[in-house]
Parts: sequence; structure tokens; C-alpha cells
Amino acid sequence: MTASAGAATLTVKPAPDCRFDIVALGEVMLRLDPGEGRVHTTRTFQAWEGGGEYNVARGLRRCFGLRSAHVTALADNPVGRLVEDLMLQGGVDLSYLRWKEYDGVGRSVRNGLNFTERGFGPRGGVGCSDRGHTAVSQLAPGDVDWKQLFGDAGQGSRWFHTGGVFCALSEGTPAVAHAAMQMAHEHGTCVSYDLNYRDSLWRSVGGKVQARQVNRSLMPFVDVLFGNEEDFSAALGFELEDVDPNFRSLPTGAFRTMISNVVKEFPNIKAVATTLRTSRSASINGWGAICWYEGQFYEVAQRDVEILDRAGGGHSFASGFTYGLLAGKDPQWALECGVAHGALAMSTPGDTTTATFAEVMRAMKGAGTRIDR
Repeated sequence: MTASAGAATLTVKPAPDCRFDIVALGEVMLRLDPGEGRVHTTRTFQAWEGGGEYNVARGLRRCFGLRSAHVTALADNPVGRLVEDLMLQGGVDLSYLRWKEYDGVGRSVRNGLNFTERGFGPRGGVGCSDRGHTAVSQLAPGDVDWKQLFGDAGQGSRWFHTGGVFCALSEGTPAVAHAAMQMAHEHGTCVSYDLNYRDSLWRSVGGKVQARQVNRSLMPFVDVLFGNEEDFSAALGFELEDVDPNFRSLPTGAFRTMISNVVKEFPNIKAVATTLRTSRSASINGWGAICWYEGQFYEVAQRDVEILDRAGGGHSFASGFTYGLLAGKDPQWALECGVAHGALAMSTPGDTTTATFAEVMRAMKGAGTRIDR
């Protein structure tokens, strides 16, 4: 651990004072997974639901048993109803799901599709999204009563989570995120934000320049910031110095310097957490994490983990880390929880976790993988 001065303090509202432990805002897509095959040659797909912000809320509900809600919108057709059914199985409260009238062919509004290959060995994963003019991308700030959600008696949330994927969906979604984050902040709700830079989303709407402008405008409302080695550069403009451009090695000293620069510019941020991932192959990754919390650094050293499906691993890390803070654990415990949960999530197919709390606790203790029967 290394200390730095002047850190702000993270304060979490008591659970009895709130209806929800966490509310998330973001798109939920239908993921179509060819399993061990390729998107361009398969004849069958497994269907899952997934979304950068949603995966965090779902992980906190399914693995950690917290009261999670998700704010999103879907086109009201059979595909949208399938996504709803998948979300209902995930247990996340859908009181703030908005339905948009479907025109019959999707000219004006539709649901997002995400075709994702898992990759194996020398063949990396591949994602092909089909998510233009989706229902959630058309949300306006006034479509949700944020004051009622965060401020009314009998309502409220201890935590609010959104991120760069949602803000990249359209010209209007940053204003929605701004309205939600500002209202959550005003009512004492902890706000977390995952930078989650996606080149495919920003490419035609201003690229990194626009991404940085949008993300930096939201940082004053952020208490806890998530990102990986590429996100801080692409989405915020903070560079990792003396790091291999292909990220084959990730010296943590460079991360400490970069994170120190982030919190110096945005002193309202109380915690910054980032995964440390290096790829020997699509099937074996070095996996660890580092965080800065209220002036001190904490670290979980990288170790090799075997990957079945890496999509959603970072989101499951974020949900495990968030659980630790919501549960009043110390930052090192929260970081280890996030690393363990992320590793377990990448051991099963789909974007979302299937891990149990007991499995996460065993993984944190370094338990073996003998059959449990």
C-alpha cells in the first residue's frame, strides 16, 4: 500500500433507508452465442442477455443477494419480451423498464443484438453488435423520474452505476446519464462509472475526442471509477507511461502514476479500480487488479486463469468490488472479491455471472477445484 494525501471519503447510505442497494442505467442486448463455433459459419446460437451496466446489477443480485434494479428501454416485440424474460430470470427489479412501441419492422425503434464469439487459443474473441437506433438509445432525461427514484420516501438507492457504453449509444444518452448521476449525487447515493470504451460505438460519432469530452464532463459526479488499461487513455485522455502498446506486460507502477493523475484532476473521486489483464492466449490470461481508495493503493497480483468466455469478466469484477464496499469490507477484501468473481464469471458461457457467493468465498481463499459432491 502507498498513501497519498487529500483523498475524499466514501460514505454509503444505510440499507434500511433505501429501497434498492444498487440501481444501474444502460442497454440490455440479446447476445447470440455460437458456442465453440464461429458467427459466420454457425447454424445455431445460444441466447443470453447482457449489457455493460446491467451485468453489474445482475451480479450483485444473483451472486451477492443485493436488491438491484435496472433502468433501460426495450422495443415491445417478441425479441424485447425475450430479453425481459431473461432479465426476470436474473432477478433484477424491472420497475423502471420502459417499453417503446414497435413499428413492425424496426425503422424507428428496435432491440440490440450482440453476436459474440468466445475465442480459443490463438483465436481471439470477436464481437459484432447490431444496435443502431435501439429503444434505450432514444431515452430522454425526463423519461425517468430520477428525483422520485433517488429521493422520495420509500425509494432511494445506496448505489448508482452507469458507464461509457450507455453514453456512447446516441447523442442524447450522455444527457440522460448526467441527469441521473446528478440527482443520485444530490441525494447522497454513491455513483460509480465504468469507462468501458468501445471503439465501434464512438467511431462514427467523434471517436476518442468526443468520448473524452463526454466522459470528462461526467467525472464531477463520480465517486467510484472503473476502467481497464485502455479505457483511461481512450475515454479520459490519461496515458499509461512506459507500457508495451500491446499490453503484454502491465507494470503496476505505471498504473499508480496514472491513477494519481486522475484523482488529482478529479478530487471528488474516492476510489479507482482497474483490472490487470494480459493475454498469453484467448484461453489463458493473466488476471489481477489494482485500486486506489481514499489515498491508498491496494493490489491483487496477476495470476494465470483459464478462460472459457471472457465477455463480462470486467463487469463481474466491478460487481464483486462494489459488493465489498456496500458490505462495509476493507478495500483489499473488496478488490480480492472482484478478482475472484470476475475469474469465475469467465469460466462459464454468457456475459453474466453464474457464480454463487460460496464459490466466490472459496476462490478468494485459494481453494482447489476438486469436484463438489
